Amino acid sequence: VSYTPTLTQRPLAGRLTASTFVLEQPRCVFEAQGDAPMIWLVVALDGGRWRTGASATGRAVPRGPLLTHRPAATGQFDPNTEPETPPLAFQTFPNNTAYATLGTSLSNYPCPPPTGDITVLRVGSETTCSRDPNRPSCNGPLPGPGPYRVKFVAWNSSGLQAETLWSEPITLLKAQAPDNLPVTGSGRSTGMIVLTSILSILFAVLLACLVALLVTCSDSWGSSSFFSTKADAVSVRRYNTHHVYDQPAARL
Repeated sequence: VSYTPTLTQRPLAGRLTASTFVLEQPRCVFEAQGDAPMIWLVVALDGGRWRTGASATGRAVPRGPLLTHRPAATGQFDPNTEPETPPLAFQTFPNNTAYATLGTSLSNYPCPPPTGDITVLRVGSETTCSRDPNRPSCNGPLPGPGPYRVKFVAWNSSGLQAETLWSEPITLLKAQAPDNLPVTGSGRSTGMIVLTSILSILFAVLLACLVALLVTCSDSWGSSSFFSTKADAVSVRRYNTHHVYDQPAARL
């Protein structure tokens, strides 16, 4: 089939990440003939194989995959290999040449697509099955930056029915170590920002402790007799007021 899978050009968040990418669905690409085929996506590492362990110089590698060159996996892929079998299992990729995932019936790719349909596929979005050997078709996170090539293949009970061309190489984003992050616009490095945040938190804790200490001391002083505001008792002698009688004006 003269169709080349492509990354979606839609303005989607996460169109390309460190472990996933988003493809356009193969709409109006395959035709139903006889036994309805299942459409699978085949993912292959282009131009090499990832492995872990020592480097070519014998130096130990603490973590992360290495890319060792060999003939392109796309050239070694056998389209007659059935999906959901060990040679095309995600759990053994990239030690095997490729893996098949996202198998679905042709009816899920109608032509033309109904209005409002989401016509994209996110490759690498499943995490729960990445180590489950009972899910060889797991759509698990991609193990490295690649580059990768993909193609769609139609299989049915009789075997291979049709296949597309391989895509152009797809290289994923690479995560940067914190020390390699660029300096922010204010001219402060990431380390300085982290240090400032820690000092701010410590200052807030110290201020809270100081306030608590002042409140405790205030309660203690308020309960003592020295600072008591209660008035002392005062004794006052009892006395009677003199009655003042009005003097008539005529008594003079």
